[in-house]
Amino acid sequence: MVDLIIKKRNGGEHSPEEIAEIIRGYTEGSLPDYQLSAWLMAVYFKGLNDKETSVLIQSMMNSGEVMDLSDIPGIKVDKHSTGGVGDKTTLILAPWVAAAGIPIAKMSGRGLGHTGGTLDKLESIPGFHVDIAKEDFIRQVSQHQIAICSQSRNLVPADKKLYALRDVTGTVDNISLIAASVMSKKLASGADAIVIDLKVGDGAFIKKMEEAEELAHIMISAAKRMGRNITVVVSNMNQPLGHAIGNALEVREAISVLKGKGPKDLTDLCLALGTEMLLLSGKYPTAAEAESCLINLLEEGAAFRKFEEWIQVQGGDINVLSQIDLLPSCPIVYPYLSRESGYIHELKAHHVGLASMKLGAGRETKESVIDYGAGIVLLKKVGDKVKAGDILAELHTSDEGSIEEACDHLSSAFVTGPEMKKPDPLILKIIH
Repeated sequence: MVDLIIKKRNGGEHSPEEIAEIIRGYTEGSLPDYQLSAWLMAVYFKGLNDKETSVLIQSMMNSGEVMDLSDIPGIKVDKHSTGGVGDKTTLILAPWVAAAGIPIAKMSGRGLGHTGGTLDKLESIPGFHVDIAKEDFIRQVSQHQIAICSQSRNLVPADKKLYALRDVTGTVDNISLIAASVMSKKLASGADAIVIDLKVGDGAFIKKMEEAEELAHIMISAAKRMGRNITVVVSNMNQPLGHAIGNALEVREAISVLKGKGPKDLTDLCLALGTEMLLLSGKYPTAAEAESCLINLLEEGAAFRKFEEWIQVQGGDINVLSQIDLLPSCPIVYPYLSRESGYIHELKAHHVGLASMKLGAGRETKESVIDYGAGIVLLKKVGDKVKAGDILAELHTSDEGSIEEACDHLSSAFVTGPEMKKPDPLILKIIH
């Protein structure tokens, strides 16, 4: 291992066998943390080329169980988001695309820090269960075209160990290591094709467009080498997506979108991602036909009915769909007021996410307990005109002591100016 650390430190290229041995040894425990830390830092500074990254992805993918979804008829299309604030797209997209007859077999994770997890949002629906045995998972997708469950503990164990080590060694933000983490899990989940919603901006891990494009091309190259189709949609995360941030609040907003009454930015992004998913399924030859199909499914109520069917099949109380008040809520709703008049120029997603976490909607550590009703509802976004004293946001919490710190974050999030400013484009680029 010392020789391999030195090789990468000096800018050398690893052979496939060397990378496979590093991942095998660390996963099994024969390589200690201090040696992997040194290797990760060498990779951070010297990088991995496309071939090395592809081998790293494959080695990580094969470090544990690889799902076999071949018993499910049709092309299975998955969607992955690199994380954002107010990003409840999976809750909307999964039933919407499934209503088009495309099987959605998805494994999701929980939130940590300022970004929310899909499983936490789903578990805010009373009775909804995410722990599904493999056989039941496959059966459910075959019968209902949709299932979302928690990731198997045996799925890509190498990533769990490596990510924990990267987190404490300052080696998280390396493009190849990010690509390996994302793609190893997606490929191990068994999908035939994948749409990646690659967030870029203030509330995302990737801050710059150049970095997003580099990461997109690495993921596409790796998928190609492994015979999978992939499309990357680069989307803006400078301000939160939609108006709701927080688990039950985001479920409410997802229901609104599926009823055709949701925020335009959230609806438009889901339509764009869904169109790419339908194209990858092979059932629709053009984007126009795929988009038209999705619009019809939304307008006719088929997408909402599939959502209702999905919630019921996974044990959730479908009464929440007609009686929103059955979802968890908080006793305190605090209005955050504008301190000045003008137009909203910026709404920094990162600070909004941190404010929501302080209110109880997110986890500061893995051991943190989530308040499913907590979060923020934004009443003003970029481009809106405001007067001093207007309500910019509603803060939902069960802990009165959290409000002051949340307000401090929001004071940094909202930036006003004297002239009207249009929001930046939501979808920045689609890379096939």
